[in-house]
Amino acid sequence: MPRWKKLLHPDLTYSHSSGHNQDKADVVKTVTTGKATTASIDFSETTVRVYGNTALVRGRVDMTSSTDGKSAASHLNILHVWIKGPQGWQMVARQATKLTP
Repeated sequence: MPRWKKLLHPDLTYSHSSGHNQDKADVVKTVTTGKATTASIDFSETTVRVYGNTALVRGRVDMTSSTDGKSAASHLNILHVWIKGPQGWQMVARQATKLTP
C-alpha cells in the first residue's frame, strides 16, 4: 500500500468545492486511475489548531489540475480535519470552498 493511503482515515469524507463528496475508496480510485492530475499546488495562509487528538488545518490553495485532458485553475479555501489514532495522524474530513481569484 502506498504510504499516502495511510494518511486517509477509513471514514474519510472528502468534499469538493463543486459539492461533490467522496469517501476514501473514491479518493483512492480518482488518484490511482490517472484521470485527474495536479500540475501545481500552492498553499498559503495556513493555520493549524490542535485539540487533543484532533487537528484543524485551514488555508488557501491555488492549484492547476487536469481532468480528462481539460486544464483548470482553482482558488480554494480548504479545511482539513485530522485525528490521531493507532495509525497515527489521518485526515478524516476535507471541505473546499471556491474563492474569487
